Amino acid sequence: MIRDIVIYPDKRLKELSKEVSEFNQELHDLLDDMYDTMVNKKGVGLAAIQIGVPKRVLIINLPKDDSDDAIIKKEDTLEIINPKFIEKSGKCKHQEGCLSVPGFYEDIERAEHVVLEYYDRYGEKKIIDNRDFLAIAIQHEIDHLDGKVFIEKLSILKRKKFEKEWKKRHK
Repeated sequence: MIRDIVIYPDKRLKELSKEVSEFNQELHDLLDDMYDTMVNKKGVGLAAIQIGVPKRVLIINLPKDDSDDAIIKKEDTLEIINPKFIEKSGKCKHQEGCLSVPGFYEDIERAEHVVLEYYDRYGEKKIIDNRDFLAIAIQHEIDHLDGKVFIEKLSILKRKKFEKEWKKRHK
């Protein structure tokens, strides 16, 4: 089921997401709805809070190529529950966008390398060790779980410019 995306500056995006304690059908339904919503909105990642559910759940599905018609397969979706960073190192900048801030893209500095511990939909512990775009996407989505949106990483000047343009666009 496709759900509505929470759009900035909705206060729910500031909410801290809570740990998942039950790996049950309700969680599976949430993950399935998140996938349907993300694909429908042409996103590469989605945190549960972005559909109004304050749980430490996120999904990421990176296209295999850069074309607009890249095929996204459900079995390629990373379902990440209760993520915890074990390590973050290095620095890099990458252009980011967000389904909750549609139409806005900006270069954001993040850790270049991450090691992440998380659980899958069945409660099995997993580890990701990545230096690619996946590391960037993971950090972006975990920010959502921590009540942060990527625009908060902008310089004061860029943030003021963004806020002014955003208000003008959404009057």
